Formats: sequence, structure tokens, C-alpha cells
Amino acid sequence: MTAIQRPKGMQDVLPDDRRYWDWIIETGTAVAQQYGFQRLDVPIIEFTPLFARGMGEASDVFVQKEMYTIEEDDGESITLRPEFTAGLVRAYIENGLTNWPQPVKLFSIGPIFRRERPQAGRYRQHSQFDVEIMGETDPAADLEVMMIAMNLYRNLGYKGLTFQLNSTGCPVCKPVYIAKLKEYLADHLDKLAAIDQERMIRNPLRVLDSKEPGMDELLANAPHIVDHLCADCESHFANLRGLLDALEQSYTINFRLVRGIDYYTKTVFEVWAEGIGAQAAVCGGGRYDGLAEAIGGPSTPGVGFGSGIERIVLGLQEQGIEPPDTPQPQVLLAHFGGATKTAAVKLTYLLRDAGIGARLAFARERRSMKSQMREANKYAIRFVLILGESEVEKGVVTIRPLDGGEQVEILQTELITWLNEQLTMNN
Repeated sequence: MTAIQRPKGMQDVLPDDRRYWDWIIETGTAVAQQYGFQRLDVPIIEFTPLFARGMGEASDVFVQKEMYTIEEDDGESITLRPEFTAGLVRAYIENGLTNWPQPVKLFSIGPIFRRERPQAGRYRQHSQFDVEIMGETDPAADLEVMMIAMNLYRNLGYKGLTFQLNSTGCPVCKPVYIAKLKEYLADHLDKLAAIDQERMIRNPLRVLDSKEPGMDELLANAPHIVDHLCADCESHFANLRGLLDALEQSYTINFRLVRGIDYYTKTVFEVWAEGIGAQAAVCGGGRYDGLAEAIGGPSTPGVGFGSGIERIVLGLQEQGIEPPDTPQPQVLLAHFGGATKTAAVKLTYLLRDAGIGARLAFARERRSMKSQMREANKYAIRFVLILGESEVEKGVVTIRPLDGGEQVEILQTELITWLNEQLTMNN
């Protein structure tokens, strides 16, 4: 019988990689809380119209049929969330966070699901660290979201970080720009690949993000949206750039940066890093001032970003960055079975209750001391606590340091104090 394997595009996060995950989540949480953000968790499953109306049916997620959707017997359609923002805005509206002092600053961590072609750092189930500010139009809010992203990567040790920045305009100026872009592309229709001709019809801005051969040269002469912004969008974009300049933050205005979801307005950005392969972008986000209205809520400006944890791990590995060592037990209890095993079990839990990490040598039958020493070396144990019959009778424990120190015998009643002194002394 063939062994069952995990589905395509899914992954097992093994302990060696989990070290990275825990470090990333701890670092991201610390940065977000330093900026005054609070964590809010939303369901993995939402009603499908939330994403249809929120993300837009012309977005890549819909057009490429990337969502995992279930049609229920009662006629309702539910979907595994393909992104965080729409769900967080829905929770903000539904739970009355509109009545909180504004803005509301939230972050969330968890899995999202997209039926897309698996690629480096991207799986059909992947996890995101997501940050949102709702109820604020100030470009300083855009800056704050961008700087959380930047400081997350800096604190993890990434090198060569910079912002890619653009404005996608608003409902006033975006249609005017799209008309100019379509006019330009229409003059070069024979040079567009089939996928870009399709994008030109349903979502012309996505042509700017084309990776098809020859598009770099063609798009170099395309109109830039920053040259066609309305007064409000132009002021917002200039204000944001001024704040970035004041902080001496490196950025490049990238007129081809548009993102793949319809709800973006004004600011869009990505963080790029050097030395992580062909995919320089490590996260992206932007402003979505019309999203709350699209899903039936009051007019509420918002800005945020999402960063895939798997992509962060991949970048850390490509830059040769190791997570800090996680604390592991430095003590192993060795025994000879029978009454000595019972004594070792009791002492193991006594040490753990006292806050000292301890590993118990398992053995259904009597096990050689040589074998237990090999186990201690395998797990980089510092002190092996040996409980033989004589030790049990005398109420002592023999301590064998594995760093070359002398073997000693300690009363069990004094063991916790002795271990705490030794472990503190050498840390």
C-alpha cells in the first residue's frame, strides 16, 4: 500500500524550520506592539461575497480561480480566506471597532489559502504576518505601516533593504489614467502576449506588472500614473515621500508597481532585499480607502501590508541568517531501571517544576549507561544526573559534567540550588 503524502502545494514545518517561524512571529509581534498595534484574529472561513466585493472580481485571485470555495447545502458560499485585509475590515465593522478611538491599529498572524502554482516561498496554504491601520487618512499612517515592515526585516538581520513605492490614484484620477494607459497599449497591441491582452480588458493596471518578454522595453514609454494624479492624491504622495526623506529611508518610485488586488488606492509599496534570488520583494501593501464601503460598511480609510512567513524564512536562509538558539534542557536524568527509574522520573518532574529544563532517558528495560551517555551527547547535555541504587538509598545524585569538569555527588535536597548556580554561572 502506498503511503499517503501531503497534498500538492502544502508543507510540513519541521522543527529546524519552526525555529525561524517562532523567531519571526516573536519579532513581528514585538515590533507591532512597540508601534501600539493590537492583535485581532479572524476566521479562516468567510462568506465568499466578502472577497468578491472586497478584493474585486477583476483581481488575480478571482480571474485565476485561486480561491478554495465551498457551496453549502443551504445555498451559502463560503471560502477559505485568500488574504487578511477584507476579513479584518469586516471584523472592524461588525464588532463596532468603528466606535473605538480612531485610528484602530491591528495585526494578525495565520494561514491563508490560494489555489495557485506553488513557487519558492509560496504555498497553497501559507502564513502571513499582517498589519492594518483603519480610520486614518494621514500619510503618516502609510509611513507607519511601511516602517513596521522595514523594521521587521531589519530586526531579523536582512541586508540591502529598500522601498519600492507608487501611487495608484483614487476613483477620481485612476479612471483617467487607465484610459491613457489603454490608449498607449492599443497602439502596441501586436506586441502584447495573450495574457496581457486579456489583462488590458479586465484590469489594465496589471499589464504594468507583466513579466512577459519585451514588456520592459514597451512599458518604459508608457504613461506614469504619478504624472496624472488628482490634487488630493498628488498631495498625499508628496507628503509621504517627504516623511520618508525626513527619516532618510531609501525608496524608488516604481511606476509599474500596482499590486494584484482591486481595492488599493493611493499608496502601494513593497520592501525589496538584496541577495535573496530573483524575487527581490519580501512583502507588499498599500492604502485601501474604499474597501469598507465595498463590503457594506461606513466610509473608512485604511492602509496595511502582509508578509508571508515562508517567504521570510527563505530570505533568511538565502542571506545566511540563523535564528537564535532556542532554550533546550541542559540536564539528563540517567538510571538503571526499576526503583532507580521511578526515582529518576520523580526527580525529573521536580526539576521541571522548579523551572529547570530536564530530559529523562527513556527505557522500558534496563539500559546501559554508555547508551544514555550517547543520548546526552546527541542533545548537547551539560550535566548527566545519574541515579543508581546506591544514590537512591543515600538520597543523593551523581552529577557527571560533559564539559570536562569533575564528577560530584550532591544531596537531592540541594540539587536545585546547585544546578541553578551552575546553569546561571555558565550562561
